[in-house]
Amino acid sequence: MNKDLTGTEALLEELSAKLPDTNAKVMVSPPFVNLANAVQKLKDSEIEVIAQNMHFAENGAYTGEISANMLLNIGINTVIIGHSERRAHFGETDEILAKKVKAALANNMQVMFCFGEELEDRKSGNHFNVVESQLKNALFDLDLTAWPSIILAYEPVWAIGTGETASPEQAQEMHAFIRKTIAEAFDADIAENVSILYGGSVKPGNAEEIFSKPDVDGGLIGGASLVADDFIAIVKAI
Repeated sequence: MNKDLTGTEALLEELSAKLPDTNAKVMVSPPFVNLANAVQKLKDSEIEVIAQNMHFAENGAYTGEISANMLLNIGINTVIIGHSERRAHFGETDEILAKKVKAALANNMQVMFCFGEELEDRKSGNHFNVVESQLKNALFDLDLTAWPSIILAYEPVWAIGTGETASPEQAQEMHAFIRKTIAEAFDADIAENVSILYGGSVKPGNAEEIFSKPDVDGGLIGGASLVADDFIAIVKAI
């Protein structure tokens, strides 16, 4: 929940002007009220505009919510589902997230699915179990054909704004575990080809080392994405 319309336009103009030639796929996710404007602003850019969230219902008595068709109708084809803040602040359970994933896929949208453990899970050594459970409950009853439309984003919640720091080695360890878990549940090809992003306070100063790890395919960027030069530096690092 950052940037009004004026601030969003200014940031997108700066990002678009400074975006280097890159093979990286770059996405931005403004608040709902700025999405349509962002799509128009970036219509000639390689930057894709995506949504932060959506509801699982097609329409109806869900005041304040946004459906897949509403997003598609303004040119949004990818949606973030399961972000740690949606889980923590708005009570989104694995069951709710599974319904959202299915609704997005049923509308031929791409899903960026977020998951990750809290600090107490990491300290108790339960982090692998938590991540495996989140993946299984939301994604593991999907058909094999759905996986090309899935992007995974691992968020170690304990390393976001807590003063704790996740090392690149810890990121790699978890990403390797995620890939192994998917390979065992589906097959090696799906596990190898799915993109797994890291969302644990990526900044210009640590991006290159994190992205150098073999199982880290990119980043889900929070605060650093609000400063054009910082975000561009992270894009260059990938």
